[in-house]
Amino acid sequence: MANRLRLNEKFLRDAEPRPGLSFQIFDTEVIGFAARVQASGTRSFTLDYRFAGRQRRMTIGRWPEWSVTAARERAKELRRRIDEGQDPLAAKEGLREAPRIKDMIDRYIREHLPKLAPANAGDQISMLKKMVEPAWGNRLVSDITKSDVAKFLDFVAEGRPRPCKQKPNNRARKLQGHKPTPVRANRVGEILRKMFTLAMEWEWRADNPAQGFHRRIEHARERFLSPEELTRLAAVLDKAEDQRAASIIRMCMLTGARLGEVRTARFEQFNLDYAIWSKAASTTKQRKIHRVPISQDVVAIVRQRQLVVPRGNPWLFPGDAIGKPVREIRRFWIKVQKEAELPDVRIHDLRHTFASLLVSGGASLEIIGRLLGHSQMQTTQRYAHLMESPLRAGVDSVASIFRPRPQLVHDADGRQKSA
Repeated sequence: MANRLRLNEKFLRDAEPRPGLSFQIFDTEVIGFAARVQASGTRSFTLDYRFAGRQRRMTIGRWPEWSVTAARERAKELRRRIDEGQDPLAAKEGLREAPRIKDMIDRYIREHLPKLAPANAGDQISMLKKMVEPAWGNRLVSDITKSDVAKFLDFVAEGRPRPCKQKPNNRARKLQGHKPTPVRANRVGEILRKMFTLAMEWEWRADNPAQGFHRRIEHARERFLSPEELTRLAAVLDKAEDQRAASIIRMCMLTGARLGEVRTARFEQFNLDYAIWSKAASTTKQRKIHRVPISQDVVAIVRQRQLVVPRGNPWLFPGDAIGKPVREIRRFWIKVQKEAELPDVRIHDLRHTFASLLVSGGASLEIIGRLLGHSQMQTTQRYAHLMESPLRAGVDSVASIFRPRPQLVHDADGRQKSA
């Protein structure tokens, strides 16, 4: 069989494979362009060339997916690029080795998330592994566009079917319909924006497709306990068998601290002489040491815990596992909800209630933000509307000064009337 001929469809059809051997037939029209016939019978088109002193071979495609004419035109195009000083095989290899979304996720988790609070990092890992990676994992980082980001966040915002949590038997749960999750879409968008910003620093792409993503409207939950509800809650906590968990709830209410901050509090953080609690940076959401004054009621709780907790144990609320703080009090809180008739109240709502009581006491938003440990003023602004009551009282007091006093007048008939 000749080593060179003008390749055509008939040749590719009639070429007989050689047992245990593959061979090439080069085209007479384009230098280096050849048809490769393997022992298995597979036929493909290749281009042999030299670049920077190295012999290179690039596969163009398989026959019959690629016709001879199409493969020859592709070979001519590649030849022009070679003459211009480009190595097409190097570009193809670079594309194969280019970072993909799963690579970006792995590096983001490895290098960035350790800087965040464990709970925040865990939540981000969950979103990345369960949402982003299944959708984009094998795509190139450089291929993602603003349109891709918008479509993906629309998908996240739609929600997904989930088990009905009302049924006690897990095996009897039935799938509900889609429940919209706009807040989750915003959180995923924030993660994508940060991740692509880092990708730019890593020189994996030149722009950020998640910059300026469409944010869904978020309706912040506002649930404040009334004085009657607080009274019922206090009564239930007083008679609770688990006073360790009851004290955790009391501290959440009396300090406005997050549950995780109270649960992992250590004796060394409290200066009882000056009534100050210095929360460790590792436990706060803002990842900074947060020093706040505490009331004498909180001081009493800490002193009481000093008497109960074995000497040498650093945790204010030690857990059942040796050397660890309390892990969770979810079951205790469910019981409290039922007994105090507070079915829709979360533990975090105690923090909002603490802030609302500060507002009613005349505290400014700046003071509230410092006590709650807000790093941004806009977070504290959610309590601004609660200040309308004292403002309204002030307006009413001014109005009372100028309110016309009743006067005695005579009508046309001469009868007296008050006006």
